[in-house]
Amino acid sequence: MNATGRPTAATQAAVKAGAGARVAARKGVLSAVRPDPQPVPVRWLHIVAPPSFSAMPSARSWCRCGYDRTARGRAGVLALSEAHTRHPEHCPQSSYAEGSKAA
Repeated sequence: MNATGRPTAATQAAVKAGAGARVAARKGVLSAVRPDPQPVPVRWLHIVAPPSFSAMPSARSWCRCGYDRTARGRAGVLALSEAHTRHPEHCPQSSYAEGSKAA
């Protein structure tokens, strides 16, 4: 309100915006915040294989449950890849893991 007792343009704009928000809420308009429809990944396998045959590959496997392993060299990376594939059988969060079997 200004000195004359009349509402200012800013006050009138705020009142109009507030009224529209109430109408939208009554009509059941969805809010802008929505849950993420995709599940959060539980485990990851990251393999680095340089293009040179003489270079040494490396890999890291980790899971949200605390499982965290690394390997270097071809044999180590292959063994880690197999261990990463078998990990959901023993993981306490396997019900959230991709590819888990339904009961």
